[in-house]
Amino acid sequence: MPRAKPDRSALMMSGLNLIQQAISIFDSDLRLVVANRRMLEMFDLPDRFARDGVSFAEVIRYLAERGEYGEIEDIDDFVADRVKLAQAFEPHYMERTRANGRVISVEGAPLQQGGWVTVYTDITNTRRHEALLQARSEELSDQLSSYAAELSSTNRALESTIAQLEEAKRELTEIEARTRLTTEMMPAHIAHVDLDRRYTYSNRRLSSVMPGRPSDILGRHIAETLGAQAYTRIEPHLSAAFAGDPSVFEFTDALSSRRIRVAFTPDTDSDGGIDGVYILSMDVTEETQARVALQQTRKRELAAQLTSGLAHDFSNLLTIILGMQGKLQKMDLPEEAGALVSATLSAARRGGTLLHRIADMTGRRQLKLQATDLDLFLRDMETLAGPSLPDGIGIDMRNDAGPGPWMIDPGTVQDALLNLVLNARDAIGPSTQGRIGITARRVQDTWLEFSVSDTGPGFSDEALDHALDPFFTTKGGEGSGLGLSMVYDTVKLAGGEVHLGNGLTGGRVVIRLPLRPARDLPQAAGLVLVVEDSPDLRETIRQSLTGAGQAVAEAASVDEALAIAEGVEGIGLILSDLSLKGGQTGVDLFHRLGPARPPVVFMTSLPPSDPLRQAAAALAPVLAKPVGAEDIAAVLTPHPAGAAQ
Repeated sequence: MPRAKPDRSALMMSGLNLIQQAISIFDSDLRLVVANRRMLEMFDLPDRFARDGVSFAEVIRYLAERGEYGEIEDIDDFVADRVKLAQAFEPHYMERTRANGRVISVEGAPLQQGGWVTVYTDITNTRRHEALLQARSEELSDQLSSYAAELSSTNRALESTIAQLEEAKRELTEIEARTRLTTEMMPAHIAHVDLDRRYTYSNRRLSSVMPGRPSDILGRHIAETLGAQAYTRIEPHLSAAFAGDPSVFEFTDALSSRRIRVAFTPDTDSDGGIDGVYILSMDVTEETQARVALQQTRKRELAAQLTSGLAHDFSNLLTIILGMQGKLQKMDLPEEAGALVSATLSAARRGGTLLHRIADMTGRRQLKLQATDLDLFLRDMETLAGPSLPDGIGIDMRNDAGPGPWMIDPGTVQDALLNLVLNARDAIGPSTQGRIGITARRVQDTWLEFSVSDTGPGFSDEALDHALDPFFTTKGGEGSGLGLSMVYDTVKLAGGEVHLGNGLTGGRVVIRLPLRPARDLPQAAGLVLVVEDSPDLRETIRQSLTGAGQAVAEAASVDEALAIAEGVEGIGLILSDLSLKGGQTGVDLFHRLGPARPPVVFMTSLPPSDPLRQAAAALAPVLAKPVGAEDIAAVLTPHPAGAAQ
């Protein structure tokens, strides 16, 4: 545990009260921060003028009204002029004779954090001594001459020392400027708070890491700066850092919906005491989304390994059961036995359906992101969901996110929303009037959110805790318990989140997907050059393009494609495979075409994690093979409904 230390504020005031000069410090808002006892004594100020927060204008007005500055015609104008002069924060030195005849020197200097410090010195006696010396100057001239040579030598030494100090100051200033520039360029917020938990340093990146917060935070309390919710999340870790325990943790900022990683490091002095805490904050939202998607993929792969063998064996058993029960059904059996056979067949078929749904959940699945217009998407949803709803239940669609286009996998999102609509229908009940609402909106610049609400009874406490668990159902024997689990799997695979809750009138399910604005894909305005080393696949793509009314040129290698691009005019689009003949790639073709190249779209069967595919995705859109006619058509429109990225 760090040793107990005396109150620094009390130590500071005790020291300031012992010196003979009067000292005052005002902040950038012209509010008093500190004034020592000598300040009150020199200017005969009441004790209230030593109170923290007294305005500069109030002090000047009091002194002016008391006659400190002599006769003044308009005190308001005089105070306004002095305030305006103070706001300039210019360093200055002056001497003036007060109304009581005392002579004081006034020396002011601006502070790096804003505001300024002023030192007042009573030099009355000094000036009297100077006058006496002046009167005796003739008597002392001979002695002064003897000292002149010594003084000249001393001055030369001082000039050399001053030059060295100026050079050291210049070097330190450059080092400080480089250090500040380096910290301000980092994609993280670097800061320091003192024992009072007020910021003493910041690289001014807080607002970019945690949107909605100020950048100018020096002197502010960390709780005031971050807000109550965020401060509540970090306070235990911050207190531990003040106790000497460093920590690294993550939390979700409610204000910006961003995921923040924070590192607290105690600032220890040479004696081992704690002087403050260093803070490093980073926005790891995208990293977290990618990590969630990867974790879900690994869970699916593990589940696939565990279930594939079992599913195979159960499928064989169900096939045998269906065959034997089919034979029994053809026999002349009593009526009661026939009913049992029919029930067994129905149960076996349900088992087969269940196996297929498990296979869908655990099998390999790759997201196919498409630039999707949400207005059209929700209209299609209404068309698909409408026939499955009874007459007494209506559906409302609302798009608060804007049409986009946004990059989503419309097939999987559509399946998830339909699943939620059917669950909402069952919750309301077939004989009850009710409404189902689907709303799309943006959450900051982080999520694209879809919420499905209903006017049913809402989720029970048990359902809120377990509804996303596989095989949990509230429908008895009629439910498989995989509906919400499949929604959860779909959303997690995309790096998103699922939240269950109850609204004012019923249940509410919210799915959040990473917000991905769609990039405009090139529109083929002329000839399409297809670069593919497989003749069969090249023929298939050519037929798809010509069927869409496009003229096509073909190449099997990078060199052949370059020759066609240089010799043929009017090429509006290049559709190139990534892996080509001769060890060259579509990325090589992209770079060799130069900046005057027509729009390029890549196609590949490489997985998204492959370095070549990642390098290509940084240059142009990438279509995942197999490439179908709808994918080709998507390339030819500015805002496609199905362009895989």
